Amino acid sequence: MDVNYKGILPKNFLVNERYSVMFFIKQGSNAETYRVKGKDGKLYFLKLFNYAKLHRSAFDSEQNLLEIEFLKSIDNQNIVNYEDNGELIYEGKKSGYLVLNFITGETLAERIIREPISSLYDLRQIVLGILNGLNYLHSLPDPIIHNEITPQNIMLDLSEDIVQAKIIDFGYARSFHQSSKSFSKEGLNLNYVASECFNNFYSPQSDLFSLGAVIYHLLFGTPPWFKDISRFKADRTKAEDVILEERQKKLPFPNVSKNIVDFEESFLNIIKKALQDDPEDRFQSAKEFIRALNGEIEVEDVDTVQKVKSDDKPLNKIQNQKAKGKGFDAIAGLDDLKSEMRRSVIDILQNPEKAERYGAKLPNGMVLYGPPGCGKTYFAKCFAEEVGFNFIMATPSTLKSRYVNATQENIATMFEDAEKNAPTIIFIDEINELLPNRDSDSHEMAKSAVNEMLAQMDRTGEKGIFIIGATNYPNMIDPAMLRSGRLEKKFYLPPPDSKLRKSLFEMSLSARKKVLDFGIDYGILSKLTENYVSSDIESIVNETTSIAMAENTRITMALLEKVIKSFQPFPKSELEKYEVIKAKMDGENTVRKNSRNSIGFKI
Repeated sequence: MDVNYKGILPKNFLVNERYSVMFFIKQGSNAETYRVKGKDGKLYFLKLFNYAKLHRSAFDSEQNLLEIEFLKSIDNQNIVNYEDNGELIYEGKKSGYLVLNFITGETLAERIIREPISSLYDLRQIVLGILNGLNYLHSLPDPIIHNEITPQNIMLDLSEDIVQAKIIDFGYARSFHQSSKSFSKEGLNLNYVASECFNNFYSPQSDLFSLGAVIYHLLFGTPPWFKDISRFKADRTKAEDVILEERQKKLPFPNVSKNIVDFEESFLNIIKKALQDDPEDRFQSAKEFIRALNGEIEVEDVDTVQKVKSDDKPLNKIQNQKAKGKGFDAIAGLDDLKSEMRRSVIDILQNPEKAERYGAKLPNGMVLYGPPGCGKTYFAKCFAEEVGFNFIMATPSTLKSRYVNATQENIATMFEDAEKNAPTIIFIDEINELLPNRDSDSHEMAKSAVNEMLAQMDRTGEKGIFIIGATNYPNMIDPAMLRSGRLEKKFYLPPPDSKLRKSLFEMSLSARKKVLDFGIDYGILSKLTENYVSSDIESIVNETTSIAMAENTRITMALLEKVIKSFQPFPKSELEKYEVIKAKMDGENTVRKNSRNSIGFKI
């Protein structure tokens, strides 16, 4: 055998009678990668897992390897494609294996060693490809967080004229709603990891931070706030503390205009925003990141000095502002839902004296629930504008803390601020993450947060406070929060119907009328996007715009239809699950319905 060959499996070893090992590629902390040749004559990557070295968090409840289960369900042009999986026994040891389609090219890490990036256009195209993959992952019914976006895990496919970035290696990927208590960071390059992940809290914004770190590395040669932590391998906590301390310093931005021929100073603002320590200060989605790169939104210069987290002072990053805007007039369609909200909630909130004369009870709060991407957050903001109250927006990441009792203090402070500035609407996104069912395996600190919220919500309506919670998973919220006097009103936001889809296309494309071709049939676009959510339509228009810009052509009907075919609608099986959830929220006994309304609500 070749003395330089380091793999466990020997050359020409036949895996499952289908794949012949050609050569070893790389060794990871718990897996090896090989290039293999299938019986069909095609090349593949084979990843061999050492079960004994895998952390228990790498498996689901049925002991299936999460990396394999994720990749089996993924279909996106910017993510490596699944081919096969199984188990093999070699020299008395059982291992799992995963077969992936071969990518002709190199990793991003190999590329920048061979030839540094010299064009902002090339960099932008690579990053847009990564963001397209992340947008797909984060928009799934149960979002997937990759957790290891680094130059080593981005492959550049060189098989076509245009280089295409593909995300690989899902060894640390986790479902957004999977318990993070036992999540292992062993083997991760912490220089690319967002600070909140050190507290075992990961989210789509965590992946966007990592991508920001990758961009910084591509431009300046090292990850941001880089520290050599190799000497702390035996002390993970010390390594994390060293990195967090370094991130309290201002991030340097050396001059790169001499190395990047088409560099734009405004691009630095995008990097700074991606690398903000507080997830709420970063891009809130891959789609927003894409829009910034495409120049569709302007990104202000922000201070990159990282906020110091005090051991004895709770974090207070809740934004309190007066809700300004068009209110419900900014939402096309949903007329039945808006009318019902005005009657049962808004009129009472705006006319407390009249409500008192009629003996109408002031509501404390409501839940907006439904599939991801249907505009729950946007709807909540428009609701606040319609009512005209002050508006406090919070997320689990702004309220939860690694310190004992700090989460409860943050919640209490939020309600104090709301009462001082009453009337106030408190909006909590992904509320199930903050208030999980206490009968589940949630952490004791999460149970304490639920108890604090229950205490604070006592008679909030009389204090001029109204709470809105948004979630994709209302069944994961602690049941006590959904009872009378708390988040008692429940409104279901399904994927947009045909009329609303048509309006969304009309609104999105009207902003591009200067480059819009004649003959756009919005009715056909609506028919082609049945079961697509609002965010999908926005992504379709953005992707079409990006292609038209690159090809210097107009936005045509044919191009829109082509892009639509590359997007997958919301799975019907998942919609059926939401119908079951809605029936339970409505207090119905039916398990399934034969048909569904375009808009549903429960008062």
